[in-house]
Amino acid sequence: MNPRYYLASAVAGFLAFSGPALADTYGPFPVTVKGYSGDKSDSTAYTGQAARQVLHNSLKKLAGKGDGSNAAEIRSQMMAYYAGKEEGRAILDPKSRDDFVILQTEVDQISRGKDLKGKTYKGVINGWPGKMTGPEVIEFMIDKAASARGGFDPLTGYNYPQLISKFAMGAVFYNQAVDNYLDERLAADNKPNDKPYSEGRHYTGKEHSWDEAFGYFGAPAHALILDAKQVYGIAKKKDIGVADHDKDGKVDLYREMTYAHAYYAADADKSGTSYLHTIFQAFLDGRKLISAAEGEALSDAQRAQLIGYADTIRTNWEKVIAEATFKYAGSVYRDLGKLQAIVESGGDANDAFNAYGKHWGELKGFAMALEAGGKDLGEVGVRMNRLIGYGPVLLGGGQVTGIDDGGNYVIGGNQDMGNYMVHMLKLQKLLAEAYGLSARKNDATAELEGLVESLGESLAAEND
Repeated sequence: MNPRYYLASAVAGFLAFSGPALADTYGPFPVTVKGYSGDKSDSTAYTGQAARQVLHNSLKKLAGKGDGSNAAEIRSQMMAYYAGKEEGRAILDPKSRDDFVILQTEVDQISRGKDLKGKTYKGVINGWPGKMTGPEVIEFMIDKAASARGGFDPLTGYNYPQLISKFAMGAVFYNQAVDNYLDERLAADNKPNDKPYSEGRHYTGKEHSWDEAFGYFGAPAHALILDAKQVYGIAKKKDIGVADHDKDGKVDLYREMTYAHAYYAADADKSGTSYLHTIFQAFLDGRKLISAAEGEALSDAQRAQLIGYADTIRTNWEKVIAEATFKYAGSVYRDLGKLQAIVESGGDANDAFNAYGKHWGELKGFAMALEAGGKDLGEVGVRMNRLIGYGPVLLGGGQVTGIDDGGNYVIGGNQDMGNYMVHMLKLQKLLAEAYGLSARKNDATAELEGLVESLGESLAAEND
């Protein structure tokens, strides 16, 4: 029989078996492991990834709790959520409120013994000073965040909750999904579909590997039947009626919450793109294909189609991160314009500088996340890092240029804020062209030519 005909027939048969609910939601999926005799009837499982999503959210919350006098305590708490696996860790975010009740209150209620450090990208991050690996970057930031009041350091402009969050999302979730589960794990002999994922499990190797990648994306299981605004709103706890798909009166952090890059995909899609549903549909189609194999090893034709779905996910996920980087480059550009006006008028720049630091932290964290996708960014990565630099340009013209042997930041240079505004617009132009972006939120590239002309070409050169 023609392999493509066989595959199409198998998928059609599975859809007929699975019923209408599975047409739109990620799971439940039938147990297909040969010889399984347990009581499980749903092979869907990504609880470990959901637990890491709430570990990340809680870590971000803690990163803003320093007050200058409790550094040791805050660092210990942050490390418990980043590198610890102990029982009893409370979920600090998302938490219930009167109109949005959440089912779980502790991480272990989702999955036990999970951490973030063990899943963090181990390569060197060129966008951060000191040539540190992914885990080293996060732990260095944790140390600094613990001593910074509210997580913000006005001497460097670093907003640690944003830096830690956006980079960790890339170094853990994005890296694990696209450079592991949707890459190595798709090989025929790596977690094959005709064997359980591990002894006694009720899901096959390929079923669970695919589910784990889905869990790292962070979409609620019913995202396909919602629009981008609704999926975005779930993370904001706006409407329990939208989030509570099973109508039990509580939001299940395993299957009904929006996290991480699914949130940013929805944010981009509010402008008319379709990243969220494109990625979700590819995940859903891939999982149906695996289930349709009914516990048999995937054929070459089936694996080729699965790899195609993985490519769709990987490409669009990368675009989501690049779109967020583009968006916050625009925010930083606008912030700099406001700061210039305040400084020139002799006004109080504190609030504007804090907003600038927040947006710059988001920009930098997302830019660094792009390095964790398992591919060499080449010239694009070099230019991106030079345009952004290691730190935001400060009011006096300085910028973090490195880290000394004692772990202290080195601040140098004398860059004009107008010049840095040019960098932000050049960065937007670079990202739009390199990644083929469509949403392009906060697009200010139309102002590039006029800004360069007003400053003079000599002020608009990139960092070397």
